[in-house]
Amino acid sequence: MKIKQIVSVFFLVLLIVGCTSKTPYTNRSQMILISDEKELALGEQSYEKTLKESKVIENTKDSKRVKEIGKRIAKVANKNYDWEFNLIENKAKNAFCLPGGKVVVYTGILKVAKNDDQLATVISHEIAHALARHGAERISTNMVSQGIQILGNIAISTQAPEYTKSFNIAYGLGSQYGVLMPYGRMQENEADEIGIYLMAKAGYDLNEAVKFWENMNEGKKESIEFLSTHPSSETRIAKIKNIIKNIEKKK
Repeated sequence: MKIKQIVSVFFLVLLIVGCTSKTPYTNRSQMILISDEKELALGEQSYEKTLKESKVIENTKDSKRVKEIGKRIAKVANKNYDWEFNLIENKAKNAFCLPGGKVVVYTGILKVAKNDDQLATVISHEIAHALARHGAERISTNMVSQGIQILGNIAISTQAPEYTKSFNIAYGLGSQYGVLMPYGRMQENEADEIGIYLMAKAGYDLNEAVKFWENMNEGKKESIEFLSTHPSSETRIAKIKNIIKNIEKKK
């Protein structure tokens, strides 16, 4: 069994070396270990399950707004995805985009997004996650984390097996707070940045993006950023303002 595990880790390292790409707009190097086909299949499966288990709002003013804004941004995204945009009845102030361009907006977010430009902020952010393949990147990061943990367990089991449990606890906490959560915050900031560029290309008012996130923060008790997968509202708003300034300088 140990030999098989070592071989698995060895091949994982080979995959890491050969599977790098660049994110759009930010040009960040990223590691992705799953194929486009696998990613799209996972996205489609999750999307169908979501629609089946939810109340989809159709043929209303708001549902049409979501589709129209989504299509406008998707057009400038210039990515050959089968884009879909649906409004779902849910009080949560949230939205998400699954791999392949399947965007879901909850009705709860409409209480925060006061106009089309602010709603475009939400949708462009979610589209940005899909363009940057953040879902596939998270899966890949977890694969690497698990591979390293396997390698560590093999090493400890041969040298000091009595410390295996302690190693796994320490490694789990270290990877969660030292790698996975910071990675999540980085992806959120990157989706904000790409989303702002998409809004600019689609002709939306960028200053409304700042107002949207101020609305999201209103009356909200902030969690400690270090313990979250999302940046604090203060950090997020400051970075968005800088991105807008940089875009305006280039005009």
